[in-house]
Amino acid sequence: MINFRKYISKEKNIMKIGYIGLGLMGGPLARNLIRAGKEVIAFDLNKEHIERTLAAGTTGVGANSADDLADCDVVFTSLPMPAHIKSTMLGENGLLSKMKPGSVYIDVSTIDPQTAEELENFAAQKGIGFMGCPLGKGPAQAEKAEQPIFAGGKKETFEKVKEILEIVGSPVYYMGGAKQAYAFKLISNMVGMTDLAVLSEGMRLCEKAGIDGELFQKLLADTGADSAQLHMRGPLMLAGDYANRFGVKLALKDVRLGCEMGDAWGFDAAFTKLAKSYFEKADEAGYGMEDCVAVYKIIK
Repeated sequence: MINFRKYISKEKNIMKIGYIGLGLMGGPLARNLIRAGKEVIAFDLNKEHIERTLAAGTTGVGANSADDLADCDVVFTSLPMPAHIKSTMLGENGLLSKMKPGSVYIDVSTIDPQTAEELENFAAQKGIGFMGCPLGKGPAQAEKAEQPIFAGGKKETFEKVKEILEIVGSPVYYMGGAKQAYAFKLISNMVGMTDLAVLSEGMRLCEKAGIDGELFQKLLADTGADSAQLHMRGPLMLAGDYANRFGVKLALKDVRLGCEMGDAWGFDAAFTKLAKSYFEKADEAGYGMEDCVAVYKIIK
């Protein structure tokens, strides 16, 4: 592991950006910052993820732990679950307690509004700005900085980091508060994954009817049943391609958080809960680390 303290510039006028979580989504965003010449301190529990990120340019260095990012002006997190973010950022031993006042914490994970509120309040107590910035598309778009960003937080904090956000993705939408940003992201995934489950069901019925799968998808795209999932994952169903782009486990996590969000607000997301049951079956069948299109496998 590179000893980052030896390499990071000591010049006070150079912004230092920390990035925690360099997987399928976080890695591309961190690389976009490095490609833009920004000074990035990168940390992930997987050293290979760090090395791949640093290969994007000469202005990134690796960190030995999340604590090594305490002096950064801006810190990003891109982590799988709310629990991972809480254990990294909250509490007296968390990074927010070690960051300098006036810095900004940006989370691009998919979490629930309640967790976002907890992060925002804790950051405010430490004099740190918070932006919740969930993302709209997948790793391929993230690598090309074509990832929609739904930004939520105080407007003055948004203006402070807007240029940084426009480097990692585009377009950048200001949603108002962090609650609105994360709620939109969860709703988007609830609709998308429910659509995927229904599309899988339609494909199975198409097979029962003896309709050619390619013809079915071509004709469906010319009807009111057209959808993003049809174009993105319909061909994967036909090809039997289940390589992990957005895994069953992550899809299940997102729809579960969305259903819990609805329950917390007194709203029963009945259709999403039904879709969730299919993703649970896919996970239980051992397809958790395959792409979410694997829900097609368990619809018979």
